[in-house]
Amino acid sequence: MKQQGVHPEGTEDTSEVSSRPGADGTGNEPERTPAGPAADCADDEAHAEEVEGDEPLLPARVHRPSDLMRLLAGVFAIVVLLAIAAFAHGTTSGLEQDINKGTGQAPDLLIKIAGLASSIAILLVPVAFAIERLIKRDGLRIADGVLAAVLAHGVTLATDLWVAKAAPNSIQEALTQPSPGDIHALTDPVHGYLAPVIAYMTAVGMSRRPRWRAVLWVVLMLDAFSMLVTGYTTPFSIILTVLIGWSVAYGTLYAVGSPNVRPTGRNLMAGLRHVGFRPVSAAREEVPEAADSGDRGRRYFVTLEDGPPLDVTVVDREQQAQGFFYRMWRNITLRGLATRSSLQSLRQALEQEALLAYAAIAAGANAPKLIATSELGPDAVMLVYEHTGGRTLDSLEDEEITDDLLRNTWDQVRALQSRRIAHRRLVGEAILVDRSGKVILTDLRVGEIAAGDLLLRMDIAQLVSTLGLRVGAERTVTSAVGVLGPDAVADCLPMLQPIALSRSTRATLRRLARERAQRQREAVLEASQQAKQARLEAAQPDAVPVILEKSDKKAVRAEQRAEKRAIDEALEGAREEDLLAQIRHQVLLIRPQAPVEPARLERVRPRTLMSFIAGAFGAYFLLSQLTHIEFATLFDEAEWGWVIAAVLFSALSYFAAAMSLLGFVPERVPFMRTVAAQVAGSFVKIVAPAAVGGVALNTRFLQRVGVRPGLAVASVGASQLFGLGCHILMLLSFGYLTGTEKTPSLSPSRTVIAGLLTVAVLVLVVTSVPFLRKFVVTRVRSLFAGVVPRMLDVLQRPQKLVTGIGGMLLLTACFVMCLDASIRAFGDESTSLSLASVAVVFLAGNALGSAAPTPGGVGAVEATLTVGLIAVGLPKEVAAPAVLLYRLLTLWIPVLPGWLFFNHLTRKGSL
Repeated sequence: MKQQGVHPEGTEDTSEVSSRPGADGTGNEPERTPAGPAADCADDEAHAEEVEGDEPLLPARVHRPSDLMRLLAGVFAIVVLLAIAAFAHGTTSGLEQDINKGTGQAPDLLIKIAGLASSIAILLVPVAFAIERLIKRDGLRIADGVLAAVLAHGVTLATDLWVAKAAPNSIQEALTQPSPGDIHALTDPVHGYLAPVIAYMTAVGMSRRPRWRAVLWVVLMLDAFSMLVTGYTTPFSIILTVLIGWSVAYGTLYAVGSPNVRPTGRNLMAGLRHVGFRPVSAAREEVPEAADSGDRGRRYFVTLEDGPPLDVTVVDREQQAQGFFYRMWRNITLRGLATRSSLQSLRQALEQEALLAYAAIAAGANAPKLIATSELGPDAVMLVYEHTGGRTLDSLEDEEITDDLLRNTWDQVRALQSRRIAHRRLVGEAILVDRSGKVILTDLRVGEIAAGDLLLRMDIAQLVSTLGLRVGAERTVTSAVGVLGPDAVADCLPMLQPIALSRSTRATLRRLARERAQRQREAVLEASQQAKQARLEAAQPDAVPVILEKSDKKAVRAEQRAEKRAIDEALEGAREEDLLAQIRHQVLLIRPQAPVEPARLERVRPRTLMSFIAGAFGAYFLLSQLTHIEFATLFDEAEWGWVIAAVLFSALSYFAAAMSLLGFVPERVPFMRTVAAQVAGSFVKIVAPAAVGGVALNTRFLQRVGVRPGLAVASVGASQLFGLGCHILMLLSFGYLTGTEKTPSLSPSRTVIAGLLTVAVLVLVVTSVPFLRKFVVTRVRSLFAGVVPRMLDVLQRPQKLVTGIGGMLLLTACFVMCLDASIRAFGDESTSLSLASVAVVFLAGNALGSAAPTPGGVGAVEATLTVGLIAVGLPKEVAAPAVLLYRLLTLWIPVLPGWLFFNHLTRKGSL
């Protein structure tokens, strides 16, 4: 721990307390009590009245990199918006029509009220905020806001002039529309008053004040709604206005600098005098911040003239805003585990921490005693505690964490839980140990009183994980059971999952998982090398094999099986349980009937949200393409013979998928049962991404039919590796043929050349960057350690190899023919495409669908196939229904039979 002290004259004290072993002569880190930098001044009382402590002089303005990043993000968003308006004219016009239809049904009274309220509030809110800032003597912010508003108005005028005179027609149509008052005039591309208001409110820092931020967004939404409904703007115009105001504000702040409102040490000393203390010196504590503790404030050690020292915590608005989006995300996505309100003001944060401090002491727990609070200017508060000297749990050596210390820690948690107080941050930095071994719980500001059972159980799960990382699962569980009892510890098992733990604990668990995986890879590689070395030593060096006899082939196969057996044994021997699994095991030894199923804590998962967004985008894209198609006429004229052919090709693809899997499984597996498993995969693809669900199902299927887990994973991995290679080769081959269809020379297309050059550049980048090179080499070595031996085993069986590769080619051919039959079902001879073109479109769409995080590639595949078919010359009226038919046959219709086969195989024990 490092502490900066400043002498009365303002010169910085460079003395520091080292955290290296042996810094205090004992090999331990010193306590959180600095050597008083102004201790000599305390001898003279008359001089002590003039003593002040301060940090090094802070600049009046700071150029924050975050402002520059926001400026660049805003400019990038503006470029993307204009690109969408320029090149996606059909989508933008359809979006505007949909919004106009929806808003056109709003009641007139609501429209009038919204328009009146927004027009008044858009002027009153900035003025009210300016008055509030001037009262608190913060005129610099108002000056910054006025400058940003003036610049935003200038950018608005320039943008209006560019759109009217030089912008492409598609951008003009996206940003303007005929004015309701004059059909010969157009609406403004950018709102001349709204952009300056947004720039002003952003520059003055209104968005960093929770309640003003809420008022700001309500006013903006009301104004946007009223303008849209009355037809004086377009959706793209509103978005562009907000982006211009936002970007200009942050550009202004970065250019002129933001006012530095952080209170200095001199302000701290004045604030302490204001509440009745007589400070002599102040030393800032610089402690390493955990991933989830960036908002806990700056800490100072303050010495007094006539009393014991103090611990002072200063919290300003910038520190309070740290982690805002993370807290907001957890509030949205988690059930019952929400952190404190994202709209909490500084005074509310002060009151909450003070309440928790008093409640913890009243409950009988050891906690820092709060003795004073005060404001430090308009944007900071301070909390004054009695000094608690000691070291954090993270700074203790492992041998210093005794059983008595563990029991003492659990005693403090039991005291809190007896009064239903949740700490919410029981990490190593929040547990302080003084010289006598007494445990003190700090960082109570995020806790809760009158907490529910869920939060109390989460506290136990968090502390079990924190202590388990230091002393192991057995000692941790034993100490917890000894204090809390077996039932309380057993009840926390459903909470023992990463999502319920702190960010720092999750980061540590991920690091340990990577280390375990690395040890497993090293063990497998070592076993493989030892087996190869033993085989070389056992070989006859003088023998020159010309033709392998049957007995020799058996010997080779026996050696390969021995090598695989050695790899499997090494993998089993190197496998380690993670900490959470070890804790569960220890608790189950005490309470075998304890619940172990993890509780459902996530309300919305990131994958679910991404799936919903991608699915909505794909549905909107398809519907926008289908709105101009007359399906009644189209289906009347459809060629039903080609529809039946597409159905047959779709059904044949499941047999091909079974062949492509069994070709890489040397063991005997029933063919028809494998076909049933592939049909069951149609149901799994709807609930998991395409690249994940099929792999998991095939691996599980092989294990259930008798293939050992390691070999099952290797077989599926070998199939996926061969499939990737075949996919790339076919994509390049068909792309080459597509480029030469209309030219007599055999020159490759520009797309193929660009793709090859891109691959070459990526290879050069990976090989030139040490981190990327090490990452790729490590993954490739692990792949060769597991998958390649399985592939070598398959190479010894030509029949299996032909089955696997033939199944992959047949699978691709079935899908290509299904898509081609779907196209022919709705087109004629003039609109037909070559098989090479259809194959390129399918392969590209399939690759994107496998990479997309949505189940079955929903949204991504439909958009890619439709755009690809239109790009190669197919009319939109044919491409959209053809893709719809193809996806119905290969994704949606097989869901019901897939569900039936999935349940059937599950009952039979095959899944």
